[in-house]
Amino acid sequence: MSDVDLADLDAFAAVARARSFRSVARLRGVSASTLSEALRRLESRLGVRLLNRTTRSVTPTEAGQRLLERLGPALSEVAAALDAVNGFRDSPTGTLRLNVPTAVARLVMPPIIGPFLSAHPGIVLEVTTEDSFVDVLAAGFDAGIRYDERLEKDMIAVPIGPRAQRFVVAGAPAYFATHGRPTHPKDILNHACIRHRFASGVMHAWEFERDGEVIKITPTARVIANSIDLEVAAAIQGLGLIATFEGFVEQELKSGVLEPVLVDWLQPFSGPFLYYPSRRHMPAPLRAFVDFIKKR
Repeated sequence: MSDVDLADLDAFAAVARARSFRSVARLRGVSASTLSEALRRLESRLGVRLLNRTTRSVTPTEAGQRLLERLGPALSEVAAALDAVNGFRDSPTGTLRLNVPTAVARLVMPPIIGPFLSAHPGIVLEVTTEDSFVDVLAAGFDAGIRYDERLEKDMIAVPIGPRAQRFVVAGAPAYFATHGRPTHPKDILNHACIRHRFASGVMHAWEFERDGEVIKITPTARVIANSIDLEVAAAIQGLGLIATFEGFVEQELKSGVLEPVLVDWLQPFSGPFLYYPSRRHMPAPLRAFVDFIKKR
């Protein structure tokens, strides 16, 4: 089996873990057909089918699962050996792949990426925005950023960005002039609201807390969207109340086109964490990023 290409084995492992040609292709910047050809080549050389492929799913065969179990540690060792050479460079090279939620992409990452890449010109930073929790290793990422309630216990977590953030409920002055201002969270049930729907289809309840009392409200939606820009625009036009990260509407609050309400019911919460799996060897680009974040 000496004629088996290591790159083909790596492609098989990535697709088998992610159970998707498209997601791996998107992450690696190649076409799905290129990965499919690598799999066909590998299966031809091994003389056995490794993946069951349909239009809706990709799953390892019994032989594929057995190969994946034995291949994973070996590929990790190869990657670690190659990356060890990176340690002898003045500045590491390679691609750092991060998976982050929308709020982090917009509010936390912008002031970080410039200084980091200036300090490490040999690193390419690839950021994928996704609000659901993902298995970073299976999806092909080096690390993820999430809030503490979404972290898995076997992950190493490093604080990143502001250590406190908060939500705000706000509306346009014209809206309040017509409909009045809520003075208690339950008053929101009598107001039109602008709600955010996540890619999973979920629309979270609005949560309020004061003096130990927690109230969750499922408001009546006038506008439902998965675009924060559209949601903010709708609020400015007086179409209803919006509940979102304070940072998303910071300028609108400063200019007065939106005004906050129920401020004493919205408590600060912990900022996000960079998380990555505990393992013996950390890729050089990730190590450089972790060190950079810790210094900040």
